[in-house]
Amino acid sequence: MNKMTMSVLCAVSVCVTTAIAQTPAPPQPPAPTLDIAGSLKLQHQNIRRNLAAAAAKMSDADYAFRPQGVGAEVRTFGQMVAHLVDANYGICAAAKPEPAPKHAANDKETQPKADLVKMLNEALAYCDAIYDVQTSASINEMLKRPGPNNSTLERARGNSLISNIAHNNEHYGNLVTYMRAKGIVPPSSEGR
Repeated sequence: MNKMTMSVLCAVSVCVTTAIAQTPAPPQPPAPTLDIAGSLKLQHQNIRRNLAAAAAKMSDADYAFRPQGVGAEVRTFGQMVAHLVDANYGICAAAKPEPAPKHAANDKETQPKADLVKMLNEALAYCDAIYDVQTSASINEMLKRPGPNNSTLERARGNSLISNIAHNNEHYGNLVTYMRAKGIVPPSSEGR
């Protein structure tokens, strides 16, 4: 190839590249908006996934684990799971509002892992159904419930759901500590 042909090819290549680079990208749709109800649902989905996975991942024998040097009033791993069953039913029922469903979880006793995992998944599914139907309007709906000294409290439905997420995160932190003490990688740290 001679110099002239090479120069023409280079010039054409630069022009084509420049033209392609200047072609505007197709417009992108706007990012979806996320209201408070949607945000709470996503937060619940994340912590419920971690709780269910942690309960399933701990061995049967380690459900009786309690950190060394603490008193008997400190819950074992299994008792913590039983507490989460009770709390999820109770807090989510307040957001429905209805009485909490009956269950067999007992955070004062030792119960088999299989039973506790099943009960936890059922309690989390009960909460799923409540988070799934929330809207911007329903999350702010004022609900009445019994208060201290025979009073009546009026609170937004979302307050219960926020409390549930906070409570679940608090106790997931406990479960993570127990798992780390047993040399187990918690679900939220897997793959890192």
